[in-house]
Amino acid sequence: MAELKLSELVKQAVNTALARGKPISVAYVDAGNRPQISFRGSVQAYSDTQLAIWVRNPAGGMLKAIESNPYVSLLYADLSPESKAFVTFKGRGRVDASDAARRAIYDNSIELERNLDKDRKGVALIIDLDSVSGLFGGQMFLLAA
Repeated sequence: MAELKLSELVKQAVNTALARGKPISVAYVDAGNRPQISFRGSVQAYSDTQLAIWVRNPAGGMLKAIESNPYVSLLYADLSPESKAFVTFKGRGRVDASDAARRAIYDNSIELERNLDKDRKGVALIIDLDSVSGLFGGQMFLLAA
C-alpha cells in the first residue's frame, strides 16, 4: 500500500472521462439506507487527494444523503485494449460553499455539464479520498490516506 496521491495520469483520466465516453459513477447510501448509484459528468480531480463534482441540483437526493452519511465510492473504467483501466475511489463528500471552490469546480467541468446549469445554481461537492485502488497503466495499485 502506498500513500494516497493521485498521479497526473489518473487525474487526466478522471478529468477527461466524460469527453472520452467513460462517465464516472458515484455510489452513496440514501436516507432510507438504500444504495444509490448514478453517473456524474462533472467529476474532476481537485487536488492530489480530492475529487470534486459540480452538483447541478442542490435539492437532489445525493446531497441530502451525504449530509447524514458522507461516505461515497466512485468507479472509473476504460476497458479498451489500449487502456485496460479500472479505478475505485472511496472517500467522504462535503459541500464547499466558498466562491473560490464553486468557481473552480464549475469552470473545470466539461462544457456539456456547464451548459446544463448556465445560471450556476448547483453546488460544489468535494470528496476527501480515503483510498484509491484498481488497475491503471498496466499496474495494480492501492493508495490510502
